[in-house]
Amino acid sequence: MQFNWGTKITIAYLLFVAGILFLVMQSSRQKIDLVTPDYYEQEIRYQERIDQSRRADALPGKLTVMVSGDSLFIRFPEEQAGKMITGKVWVYYPADESLDVKVDIDTRDGLQQLVMPSNRKRTGMSVVKTTWTCDGIDYYTENILSAKP
Repeated sequence: MQFNWGTKITIAYLLFVAGILFLVMQSSRQKIDLVTPDYYEQEIRYQERIDQSRRADALPGKLTVMVSGDSLFIRFPEEQAGKMITGKVWVYYPADESLDVKVDIDTRDGLQQLVMPSNRKRTGMSVVKTTWTCDGIDYYTENILSAKP
């Protein structure tokens, strides 16, 4: 069967339109998670986060994060042991927002344990973002964890 040039142009145009429609449908099904829903407000307060991070870096002892089984242990700097520590821990999974875990900190002994939900398969990288207050001073650190598949 032979097509004239008008039919070939029409077929090419219809294939192009079908391809564009396919790409639009695929992109609308793509899941896109923002880091936080209040991204712009946090961007405005970013200088506070920088100051908190510098204060944490200036401490002689460092915050350490250890993983053991389904538990995550956070040990605060030694100079803060015995003092009241409050704050928040956010285990952030960049690949999937549904795996994020947020827990409040409330300790005096300088150690916080988080029991991670066992029904969630954690693979890939995660970031432990810790914001804490001790003696009225705010601190912030980020620790990167990579889970083995």
